[in-house]
Amino acid sequence: MIDLLESPHMRVNILTGEKILVSPHRSKRPWQGQVEEVNNEKKNEYEPECYLCPGNKRVDGSQNPDYQDNFSFVNDFSALLKDSSTEKFNEDDLLISEGLKGICKVLAFTPRHDLTLATMPKEDIVTVVELWQKEFEELRKTDWIKYIQIFENKGSIMGCSNPHPHGQIWAQSSVPVEVEKESVQQKKYFEKHGKTLLSAYLDLEIQKDERIIHQNDSFVVLVPFWAAWPYEAMIVSKRPVQYITEFTEQENKDLADALSVLTVKYDNLFNTSFPYSAGIHQAPVNSGDFPEWHWHMHFYPPLLRSATVKKFMVGYEMMANPQRDITAELAAQQLKELSTQHYSF
Repeated sequence: MIDLLESPHMRVNILTGEKILVSPHRSKRPWQGQVEEVNNEKKNEYEPECYLCPGNKRVDGSQNPDYQDNFSFVNDFSALLKDSSTEKFNEDDLLISEGLKGICKVLAFTPRHDLTLATMPKEDIVTVVELWQKEFEELRKTDWIKYIQIFENKGSIMGCSNPHPHGQIWAQSSVPVEVEKESVQQKKYFEKHGKTLLSAYLDLEIQKDERIIHQNDSFVVLVPFWAAWPYEAMIVSKRPVQYITEFTEQENKDLADALSVLTVKYDNLFNTSFPYSAGIHQAPVNSGDFPEWHWHMHFYPPLLRSATVKKFMVGYEMMANPQRDITAELAAQQLKELSTQHYSF
């Protein structure tokens, strides 16, 4: 039998059907590659030049309200536009394109410029969850919108252009590629077994307790068996709901708890404001029923060995399939053992 903690092997991402090469023996190799700069400089609560702080002017001349909890607006530099054409183009099955329209919004999580989800009180994170729900419900009312992607890029290393705590929502006229992959896999499992793929997966993970970082009454925080990024994690609802708007008031509090615990542990891992890209995956909208879909949230952080060493997806990863050295089990153990008290407090 293959030793999953020592020998090279492939793992399958059951949500996409794709494979990941795991090479545990390589985690001891010396590092002489790129070293990132770390900026742990203390931020001010308010920055007069920040386009997300309350009362400030944005690039287009709009002025932010003097908001006290959170604030959302249509992105001044939207990647998608709601008046675009959705016309299709195909020349000899070689040059193929399709117009896409959508609405892109920016969501400021808090008026405080110096906070992150990891340093926000849990009760304030609840208001972020409620904001996601409110925005999702409002966007879903537009019948041509077929998918609503809620996400956050944290840290300049992840391309975030403003350190003020914020996320985004892109609502679009078609279902994006990663969601299509997950739709196929979840539907296949649901039709065969009569339960959601992630319900079955959670049952097994809870039973084995090898990759769970944290759980409460409503959510499990874990490093997925198929994780590609070194400290990749997921938050999965114990109840198989399709949309974030289905969560109860208590589930909102439990989701805030899960978000707080994970992001605090991330920061505590290397005593730095831990960068990541995170996003919620849920069922498409305005396209029928999707009983096979099970709400979950992905976290993809790039740090590998320290606050200054980044994992690069290059070479084999770009040409063949993702590869990782540290196992999901070791990553989960490291994160699980960390304190839930933020290192800076």
